[in-house]
Amino acid sequence: MKQRIIYILLLLLITVPSSIAQHREAIPYAHFEQWVTRHITESPILGGNARSLYAIAPDTVINGAVAYRNLGGSPWATSNAYANIIGIKKVSCTVVPENREGGGKCARLDSKLEVVRVLGMVDIEVLISGSIYLGELYEPIRSANNPYGKMTMGIPFTKRPKKLIFDYNLTMSKNGNRIYSTGLSPKKVVQGPDSAEVYILLQHRWEDEDGNVYAHRVGTGRERFTQSTDGWVNGYAIDVHYGDISQESYFRPYMDLLNGKRSYSCMNSKGKIVPVQEVGWGAPNEEVTHMLVMASSGCGTAFVGAEGTTLLVDNFYLEY
Repeated sequence: MKQRIIYILLLLLITVPSSIAQHREAIPYAHFEQWVTRHITESPILGGNARSLYAIAPDTVINGAVAYRNLGGSPWATSNAYANIIGIKKVSCTVVPENREGGGKCARLDSKLEVVRVLGMVDIEVLISGSIYLGELYEPIRSANNPYGKMTMGIPFTKRPKKLIFDYNLTMSKNGNRIYSTGLSPKKVVQGPDSAEVYILLQHRWEDEDGNVYAHRVGTGRERFTQSTDGWVNGYAIDVHYGDISQESYFRPYMDLLNGKRSYSCMNSKGKIVPVQEVGWGAPNEEVTHMLVMASSGCGTAFVGAEGTTLLVDNFYLEY
């Protein structure tokens, strides 16, 4: 009896600290089991094709060329978009739900050339990488000149996770190089392979009296993937590093501060979409006000990617 009590005490000593030290919190809708399906018919000059778009939110169907805003409290936006330029309706779809073997759904992100045919002839080809991110896309898109001008990145958030956990399955393009194609000029070959990417960034943001928004980077977890996987990699973890990481051995240039042309945007207090300029690294213990999470089949540069790369993602958690 005495030995049994000692054994139970040893088990408690081993298991209790572990359970206290770690817990996981799912990001809303990040199991990707629920999707909005949007049915839109493109303009007759483009062929009048019936197209479907998808959004990560409670299951529902929306018929017609209606501008979409996040539904049901979902924090997720995608690279899928409805454009209406001088009355011509066009859609782009690079993110779709896909069934996982064994049950359940995941998000499929594809890098592809979106082809626009005018009167049956190829007129424009645009390279788009499939992406999902915490934020919003404000439709309809009115111009291709500023691809990030309608996107707001990040959601209010104050916690301090240690890791971003997720499942992924990657098939890299067989093309050895990338393509740069905006549709405004002939497509070009960009030397070097593409990479898929997943990141979590934590910021402390503030706004000045003119509506300009600035941020300190408080936490960084960012990784690029260049090798196809042999099926699913479950429970993959990206560590969140706090404070200035620019001198650390694991630092890579793509982890650097986002400012200038690399800035993402937000909606300021005046109702205007403005860049968020990261003006410095935050202290490790600085207050967090916003979180950015993104997964993409490309490395984040607009109109650049490797056609044929597919990234499947599922089950995003924050670990504390």
